[in-house]
Formats: sequence, C-alpha cells, structure tokens
Amino acid sequence: MRDALIRLARLTGAVATAGLWLAGIGLVLMTAFVFAQVVWRYVLGTSLFWAEPASVMLMGWFIFLGAAVGVKEGYHLSFDVGLMVMPERWRPWFHTASDLVVTAFGFGMAWYGWQLAAKAAGGVIPGLGISRLWDFAPVVGGGILLMLFSIERILRRAAGLKTARFGDMDDAADGAPDGHADGQRAETMLHQER
Repeated sequence: MRDALIRLARLTGAVATAGLWLAGIGLVLMTAFVFAQVVWRYVLGTSLFWAEPASVMLMGWFIFLGAAVGVKEGYHLSFDVGLMVMPERWRPWFHTASDLVVTAFGFGMAWYGWQLAAKAAGGVIPGLGISRLWDFAPVVGGGILLMLFSIERILRRAAGLKTARFGDMDDAADGAPDGHADGQRAETMLHQER
C-alpha cells in the first residue's frame, strides 16, 4: 500500500505543482489584461473587447486551482480551530472528517458545475466567441482536484502516514519550505515514516 501511496503522492504532487503554476500564470495574465484594458480605454480612447471576459475567466481558474492546491497542502478548507484544544489521539479522526466534508464539497462542485456547463454550452461568451461552457469549467476542474487531493489525504492517514497540515511538523521534518507541493517532498515524507 505504501508503494501505491508513493506513486499517488508523486502524481498528485505533479498535478498540484502544475495547478499552482497555471494559477500563477493566470493571475499574471489577468493582471496584464486588466492593465492593457485600462491603457487602451483611457490612453488610446478605444477598448479591448476581449479583455474583461478573458480576465473573469482566468480569475475563476486561478481561484479554483489555488483552492485545490491549498487543500492538498493543508492550508485551505478545513476545520482546524477546535483541534487546538482537542486531545492528540482524536485529531486524526477530525482531520479525516474534515477531508470527507471537503471531498463531498468537491463532488458537489464537479457535479453541479458540470450540469451548469452543459446547460450553458449552447451560449457564447461575448468578446471571446467561445462556448459558455468554459465559464463553468473551473468549477468542475476545481471540484475534481478537491476530491483527488482530499481522498489522497484520507488514504495516507488510513495507512498511518502523515499528511501536510497547517501547524503540523511535516514540513519541518523534511526541510521543505511551507506551501510548496511536489511529489518528491511527499515521497520523502512517506519514506521517512517507514
């Protein structure tokens, strides 16, 4: 099981790293598009008709990708407040309950996001000329990633392995900087606990 979890950790680490890069690129592009729109409108007296809808779409992608990576790293969408006063032996159960809730939330995002995308697919985004399906694609993609990362955390905990969680010592133990997802760090953590 540990070897399968190592392979899963590599896969989800690579997916999280790619998601983080895409979110960062999306943020930079959105900023550039908004800046260009301001320059075109107020300096050149015209408008970039595609800049606003493209910026809004990019914002959806970097928000949902970033949220999913935050779940993978244990920094987002969890119930950690009460854990500070809880006995240590109960904490894994509450972390797992939190991950189950996040998994259900991710399923709801993917399921209902897909339904919305299917209903809107016949429309066209003004200024971009592409299907309105792409307005809801970030919700579906983010939901799928939330489920993937939460299930990985549950499986690791069930196998008796640590998961990255805000305030845990996992990051300090392997010397990795906080907030950086990659498969190598996850593999190192798994090997340290054998």
